[in-house]
Amino acid sequence: MKRNAKLGVCIALLLCFISSVGASVFQTNFGAVKYHDLTIEADSGHKLDALLLVPETATDKEKAPGIVVSHGWYNNREMQDLNYVEYARRGYVVLAISMYGHGDSEVIDSGTWWDDENNANGLYDAVKYLSRLSYVDADKIGVTGHSNGALACREAVLQDDEGLISTVLLVSNDAVYKDKNDAFYNMFGSRDAAIVACQYDEFFHRVDGKAPREFINQSTAQSFLNFGADPKGLEARTADVFYEKEIDGENAVRAIYNPAITHPWAHFSSRVVSFSVNFFDRALGAPNELAHTNQIWQYKAAFNAIGIAGFFMFVLFLTIAMLDLPFFRELKVKADVVPWPEPEDKVRKKMLHSQIIGAVMSIPAYLVAFAVGFLWQSSFWNQGASRVIGIWSVLCGLITLITLRSGQKRNPIDKAERGITLSKQKLIKTIVLSLIVIGASFMIVYLSDHFLLTDYRLWCFATIRAFGAQHLGMILRFVPMWLFYYIIISVSGNCIGYIDIGKSRWKSSVLQMLFVFLGPQIMIMAQYITFFITGKMLLDPLSGIMGIWLFPIVLILPLASFISHMIYKKTKNPYLGGIIMGIIACILTVTNTLTG
Repeated sequence: MKRNAKLGVCIALLLCFISSVGASVFQTNFGAVKYHDLTIEADSGHKLDALLLVPETATDKEKAPGIVVSHGWYNNREMQDLNYVEYARRGYVVLAISMYGHGDSEVIDSGTWWDDENNANGLYDAVKYLSRLSYVDADKIGVTGHSNGALACREAVLQDDEGLISTVLLVSNDAVYKDKNDAFYNMFGSRDAAIVACQYDEFFHRVDGKAPREFINQSTAQSFLNFGADPKGLEARTADVFYEKEIDGENAVRAIYNPAITHPWAHFSSRVVSFSVNFFDRALGAPNELAHTNQIWQYKAAFNAIGIAGFFMFVLFLTIAMLDLPFFRELKVKADVVPWPEPEDKVRKKMLHSQIIGAVMSIPAYLVAFAVGFLWQSSFWNQGASRVIGIWSVLCGLITLITLRSGQKRNPIDKAERGITLSKQKLIKTIVLSLIVIGASFMIVYLSDHFLLTDYRLWCFATIRAFGAQHLGMILRFVPMWLFYYIIISVSGNCIGYIDIGKSRWKSSVLQMLFVFLGPQIMIMAQYITFFITGKMLLDPLSGIMGIWLFPIVLILPLASFISHMIYKKTKNPYLGGIIMGIIACILTVTNTLTG
């Protein structure tokens, strides 16, 4: 097993290396685009975290158009990789930002984001920065953003007295369609403007309570396509068409793209990328003309995803390999832990019922956690998403603990025999080993970031990124919530639930993985099935963000169950895997959300 663990570590490192190099190759367009990791001292006086992409064709003599791209609420700059990869390939200079309070940008009070002095939460700061670069054509600067990033673009336009912004693409958010007198108006003037309005957007493109899939036929969309005119009596205009009109002596363009996708899917969609590159090519003129279907961001995404597999393989096999070191050897058992004997049918049914109850109860627990965490503003736990998931973790941990104690009264077990009780010395070594494994695992992430500016991510499911020191304090504030739950589910799944089920020893393990993510999966399915059928989500409109926050859970919880189980088989120690995965899950949540 010692050789197998070392081999596993080597394979994991190879996967991480392949991921980093492969992602770097495609995000730099095979070396034709230079990447710069920036901390900008912005005009607003704040520090702005950004990626600057400079194609080799952009020079002081051959100035290139520029595009600022921004993420949505609770995300960071890398979430726009599909756009900045494709724009830079086409010769645009691209500045991808983390808005204030996101990523590694400065944290400011969320109530001040749209104050004029904060320059559209950093987006207009980015426009000003881009306009001053010697190789950027300051007359051809576009802005685009997803969700809250689109709102920032909209606010930047309203602040743009200097006329720096010539083109605007709003993705998964609305324009301002009416003025203060409730009259239709053209907020974009002679600028080119377009909207990506998803038919199943969880938050936007609702008019008079109607479903977003009906947006294109509503007065707001029609006014936008008619350059701010009252659409009453005008011929209906359609999606996916570029409409032109001369305004103030300039030819302006309007368009709405209306794909049958959800709000978050818009930043993982080749169709949306096709529309956006078409729009910017038409508005700004791409220095390097490529067909809109010629896209390579998917390959970058695939290599990023390989890194996730490599990262968690490294976590697992490094833990097992470290058990052979003299200091940690006493944590290792001589032979793999085998399932406990199958209990009598009546006891087994009661155990199954308790697990089903735990899975079902996680649903109302999440509703309670959301209500408390979303409404309760805490200056100590000042991350809304982390607060909700943290409270939910504590509630699920309590539910699991209660069912465990109830089960033990009916079917007492030997806690020492099952590994529930540890000596003080073993507990200390368990904590030390956990911290070493977590530190070593994230060292790989930092090396990828330092040398190749890559990380390990897959859409909304997981983002493992190098993070700034300012996040450490926040991690320490939240990590007890995660540890409470992840340790308890490790104890429950391994010390209690690892039993013989039929002939296959894997059935018990698979069952444990199923039950830990069943509740969140049911909630997501209930929300979206309802949405697709009726056009409205359960508990609309708050349920949109409720469902999206659960996406990472359906990956990380069964993964935590699996890794904890594999470590338990080698150690009969449920705390080692629980601590490692609890801390990692907390880090992934805290470093990829909004602070403030």
